[in-house]
Amino acid sequence: MLATMRSSIDYSLSKRRTLIALFQGSASAMDACDADPYLRRAAKYHGELTKRPCPVCKKFKIVDLRYAFGDQLGQYSGRIKNQDELNQMQSEYGEFRVYVVEICTDCHWNHLVESFLLGDGIYRKPPRKVHTLLDDD
Repeated sequence: MLATMRSSIDYSLSKRRTLIALFQGSASAMDACDADPYLRRAAKYHGELTKRPCPVCKKFKIVDLRYAFGDQLGQYSGRIKNQDELNQMQSEYGEFRVYVVEICTDCHWNHLVESFLLGDGIYRKPPRKVHTLLDDD
C-alpha cells in the first residue's frame, strides 16, 4: 500500500476516447498499438503482469510499468520502479511523481493509466551524481 499517495490523475477517459476512435474506425490499430521499441523491451523485462485483458486483442498479456520522476531523485529520475521499491522510496524522498503505463506484450497496445505523487513531503537535496565511465568521454 502506498501510504503517501496523493494528487492522483486517472487517464481512463483518454483511454476510452482512444479505444472508441479505434473501434469506430477513425483511428487505425497502427496508431493505437504503436509502442516504442524501448517501451516494449522494458515491458518484456521489467513489466508486472496484470489480470486485465488487453482492450484491443483481448489477451491477458497486459503489463504495467511504473516510472518515477522528480528533482529529488537526481540521476535516478525516469527509472522504472516496482511496487516494493516505491514503498521504500516514499519514505526516503520528499516528493516525486509516478507514471503507470500499460503495455500489451502481444499487440503492443500502450496507454498511460495513471500518475500520482509520492513522498513524505520533506525537502531533500538531490543525490550527488555518481561518477561513471561515460563521464570520462
